[in-house]
Amino acid sequence: MINPNSDVARRGQALQMNITAAIGLQDVLRSNLGPRGTIKMLVDGAGAIKLTKDGKVLLSEMQIQHPTAAMIAKAATAQDEITGDGTTSIVLLVGELLKQAERYVSEGLHPRVITEGYDLAKKESLKFLEDFKTPKEEVDRELLVSVARTSLRTKVHRALADTLTEAVVDSVLAIQREGQPIDLHMVEIMKMQHRSETESRLVRGLVLDHGARHPDMPKKVTDAFILTLNVSLEYEKSEINSGFFYSTPEQREKLVESERKHVDDKIRKIVEFKNTVCTGENANKGFVIINQKGIDPLSLDILAKHNIFALRRAKRRNMERLQLACGGVAQNSVDDLSPEVLGYAGLVYEHVLGEEKYTFVEDVKDPYSVTILIKGPNPHTIAQINDAVRDGLRAVKNAAEDKSVVAGGGAFEVACSQHLVEFKKTVKGRAKMGVQAFADALLVIPKVLAQNAGFDAQDVIVALQEEHQDGHIVGVDLKTGETMDPKIDGVWNNYRVHRHMLHSCSVIASNLLLVDEMMRAGRTSLKGPDHMA
Repeated sequence: MINPNSDVARRGQALQMNITAAIGLQDVLRSNLGPRGTIKMLVDGAGAIKLTKDGKVLLSEMQIQHPTAAMIAKAATAQDEITGDGTTSIVLLVGELLKQAERYVSEGLHPRVITEGYDLAKKESLKFLEDFKTPKEEVDRELLVSVARTSLRTKVHRALADTLTEAVVDSVLAIQREGQPIDLHMVEIMKMQHRSETESRLVRGLVLDHGARHPDMPKKVTDAFILTLNVSLEYEKSEINSGFFYSTPEQREKLVESERKHVDDKIRKIVEFKNTVCTGENANKGFVIINQKGIDPLSLDILAKHNIFALRRAKRRNMERLQLACGGVAQNSVDDLSPEVLGYAGLVYEHVLGEEKYTFVEDVKDPYSVTILIKGPNPHTIAQINDAVRDGLRAVKNAAEDKSVVAGGGAFEVACSQHLVEFKKTVKGRAKMGVQAFADALLVIPKVLAQNAGFDAQDVIVALQEEHQDGHIVGVDLKTGETMDPKIDGVWNNYRVHRHMLHSCSVIASNLLLVDEMMRAGRTSLKGPDHMA
């Protein structure tokens, strides 16, 4: 029936291969978990270096050959895309569920019985999670800071995490609108290779990656009106080939003037508009033009003489953000300009960095779009911060939308494990074994957190379980290796991350346990007939 040259792994062998692959992947990511986790260095084919401890980055960038390990990696990265966190935890839990199952399978228990137990345990864990979570009717800034700090400290070092926490929380609070979903696309992430990473900050406004194109234009404008345009302010050749014939130099000058007249009229209207707006009590206010199309040198010269700061060829997405940040309405014509179409910014200035120019639009009134400015001395530091900020933003968004959080530091895993041990007494038949295996597997999270902080895993687990039996909610204190109350220390995780994680890991582990034969599909195998001795 089967191609004699194909690879076939029979029952025990197939299961063993799956378990080995899951444990192998678990060993790779094990040391990365938690704030005290170590960092991996990824080197690509071109020799570019990436330093990271973010599970999602590792799993998507590593070249994973084994099909089972690749399947676990895909499921874990899907978790990141949906909730923004929990990739490393999923890999650890799947590996541990299979490792616990191996004990029972080797004693002759059928994998189907274990998967039934896992299914019961999963449903009970999700019920327990609903009771264990801490609902918050009003999600205040302090709680969001705790959630962001917990997430970011597992990605970057402590000092940098604390700097980014404030920026991430304030950016989400700035773009949040009552009754509307939070759109994280309204937070622009701008990278600047400059000075140290702890100087990364939140800009309440916009940072554009180009500057004014005329040397005489003001480099800094305070209290400025912002006019956003989508109008071509440069001389354009006609679309059809045309020629002019003239007999005197005067005629030639008239022709050149008539060609320029079209652009000059537009510029004149803008200058007149600026003069009408910046009079009386607004006489000291600045005037800034940001145009999506081009402005030619002669036009720039006229604008510079009238002390107008002008930017040309702005990106379209920046034009959209600009209206959200500063207010105002983008204009496609200069014919009927009125003060209502203007936006406002308290400070517009140009920052020159080597050959690069950046324009900062800051101090806007009610920004619905903000920028997180990431600084760093080298590209891999900036890339690492970028990944961390992305996860931090998602963590804050999740907490704000869920209106509930879960105590961190391994507290949920310890409490859920103890709860499942009690629940096991109500389960009839051999499925008890699966419930017990699930309860034991959950403890891998606090164990690995303790190991990565340099403490003995067994001592920590025993201390946690004893403290939990006294009726306390306890997590691991990674400074001392003793127990701590995550609610007092402000260690909070996202509710939806835990919910999705419990669901995913039991489904993946059950599927892998039920595989009893692995065939390398396809008509021909890589092995030739000579190998089949």
